Amino acid sequence: MDYDFDIIVVGGGHAGLEAAFASAHMGHKTLLLTLNFSKIGNMPCNPSIGGSAKGIVVREIDALGGMMGKIADLNYLQMKMLNTGKGPGVRCLRSQQDKLVYPKNMQNAVKECENLTCLEKMVDDLLHDEKRVYGVICSDGTKFTAQAVILTTGTYMNAETFKGSERKVEGPEGEKTSVNISKKLEEMGISLYRLKTGTPPRIKRDSIDFSKAKVEPGTPGKLAFSYETEKFVPIEDQIVCHLIYTTELTHKIVRENLDKTSLYSGLLVGTGPRYCPSIETKIVNFPDKERHQLFLEPESLETDSIYLQGFSTSMEKSIQDEMVHSLPGLEHAVILKYGYAIEYDAIKTEEFDETLKIKKWDGLYIAGQICGTSGYEEAAGLGLVAGINAVRNIEGKSPFVLKRDQAYIGVMIDDLVTKGTEEPYRLLSSRAEYRLLLRHDNADARLTKIGHDIGLISDERYNKFLLKQDKISKTLSLIKSIKVSNNVSLNDYLEDLDMATTKNGTPLEEIIKRPYVKLSEIINFIPELYDCELSDDEIDEIEINLKYEGYIKKQEREANNSRKLENMTIPDNIDYLHLDGLAIEARSKLDKIRPTNIGQASRISGVNPSDISILIMSIKKRKI
Repeated sequence: MDYDFDIIVVGGGHAGLEAAFASAHMGHKTLLLTLNFSKIGNMPCNPSIGGSAKGIVVREIDALGGMMGKIADLNYLQMKMLNTGKGPGVRCLRSQQDKLVYPKNMQNAVKECENLTCLEKMVDDLLHDEKRVYGVICSDGTKFTAQAVILTTGTYMNAETFKGSERKVEGPEGEKTSVNISKKLEEMGISLYRLKTGTPPRIKRDSIDFSKAKVEPGTPGKLAFSYETEKFVPIEDQIVCHLIYTTELTHKIVRENLDKTSLYSGLLVGTGPRYCPSIETKIVNFPDKERHQLFLEPESLETDSIYLQGFSTSMEKSIQDEMVHSLPGLEHAVILKYGYAIEYDAIKTEEFDETLKIKKWDGLYIAGQICGTSGYEEAAGLGLVAGINAVRNIEGKSPFVLKRDQAYIGVMIDDLVTKGTEEPYRLLSSRAEYRLLLRHDNADARLTKIGHDIGLISDERYNKFLLKQDKISKTLSLIKSIKVSNNVSLNDYLEDLDMATTKNGTPLEEIIKRPYVKLSEIINFIPELYDCELSDDEIDEIEINLKYEGYIKKQEREANNSRKLENMTIPDNIDYLHLDGLAIEARSKLDKIRPTNIGQASRISGVNPSDISILIMSIKKRKI
């Protein structure tokens, strides 16, 4: 069969973009279908990229050869390193983006991308035979065929928005919604469910009294998501955000008007995000909490719109006015856009595997919020994996699967496949048991070789990476070989920190491992390190490897032990429902999820160690 394209991607959000770029950059003729080209890369909710765990995902996307980090670094309004007072396993970047400029940069990248065609079309149907999806049918009757289709519909599939009793069939920001594709998926035997998310009001900047808010600046230094970024916005040119808190009056208004919110009036049926709840949910679920923090975040240099972070609501407009005016500095605020909730269709997690392919249909992949996730970064990570796997499938190559000790993206996909989700899934550092291995600083060390092997990292970039790794390795060896005696400058530095000075050949490694000692300062006192010419990123990685060496090695051992279970594959045709010895719940869960290896099976809720032992014994008997 002659195909129009190799890969078709449906949806131009963050997931669709990464999927389309991956396919095109890997040399395949790719079609990106979107409802509105001007909404490609749109940021309908918060005007930011990164955040807790999410910032590390963006670094991982870049290390694999994706695009989000590169675009986010071009015109950010503010860059901030979070959790600097905590351990390296939870440090991450969060950038304030210009929500008008970021999409424009993404749209330009689409226009300039070789092998990528973008058309404004609504997809209503899928072309398929008994086993395989091979194209799409658009609402105008146009048909496109391809070897694989990737659905990245975001929150647009059968979407409705809510403000109090006001209910509209529409997507984010009043955009058209896709209705027929949901019906088609259900006809194909794919189970759907309803999810909900929301957004806060936008406030006119000039109507805010910022003197009543705390200034939240960015972090000084050369900070970037992409390892290729060389141009940075100086801290003095970055905008500031502001922090305020809800008041007793805010809580009173919410409690007295719960019947005027879509969430508590019964209009909404979808499940909302537990870790990014509406302000109504926060006040109802935490009645003893006197206040909740809110951030005032500029959305663009081209508008006067301020995003009220943490104040998502589906209250009636008149009540939103009261709520906003109860906040410090917002007593006379003008609301430019009211908050709303949005409900949409997603595909149940048991319907897809760790490659993001729909189990029942060859050639059909999904990514983004259709998978049950929330967040731009989660969507982009899923889109990249779906794009890579769709390409590798049509090339006849092995699937691309990231393990839990390799990437937060791997943690996310494994969580979805083995544990499922009944609410919009959000990545958190606490979800990663090997988070000391999955750090902000070492994403390139973990994933650049993989990206190069896949074909998304150029030889030039890969060679630069190898030189960096060699420099880090040699510097670590050099530090471990140095012993310091009677170094006056170093001793003065240590005395300022109230620490013991060097004597009788103190190993430099032990000095660097001390609390509050900074390698960036130590370099100035050790002649042997003068010529290493280390960048800030390299210094951070070396220091973390030294200070946390014991903990890192412990997690590496634990990860290696876990890998043994991951390497024990489970036959596709195993009959869980009639496997003697398995608990009833385990039979049901295993049959529904169909794990590919023992490691996956062991993480399924309801499957106990005794069930795993029986499963391993059964597999060994088959081999005998």
